[in-house]
This record gives sequence, C-alpha cells and structure tokens, in this order.
Amino acid sequence: MKLFKLAAWVSGIVAVVIMILGFIALISNQNLFGIRHEANYFITANSFFLLAILCLLAYQGCKDK
Repeated sequence: MKLFKLAAWVSGIVAVVIMILGFIALISNQNLFGIRHEANYFITANSFFLLAILCLLAYQGCKDK
C-alpha cells in the first residue's frame, strides 16, 4: 500500500521536472538532450501524471479494503 503512494509521488515529481525542462527548452529555444520538439516533453509528462493518478486510485482502493 505504501508502494502505491510512493510511486504516485515519484511519478508526479518526475512529470513536474519533465514539464520544467520543456518550458526551459521552449524559452531558451535550444535542444535539451537532443529533443527537437517541446511537445515531446509534455506528452511524456502527461504519461507520468496518468501513472501518478493510477497509483493514487490503487492506493485508495487498497485502503478501503
């Protein structure tokens, strides 16, 4: 049960970091890590946010039992 909560926090933090990198790439107009399109940062961050939501829902499901 604690693992779901920890995974949700880690996924959320990773998503925020990826979004910050996307904003930096957008503002500085440079290719960070060889990624040419800023949209790729936000698509990846979206996946981590969905993973965080899934982990929180699983945590709530385990807690209710």
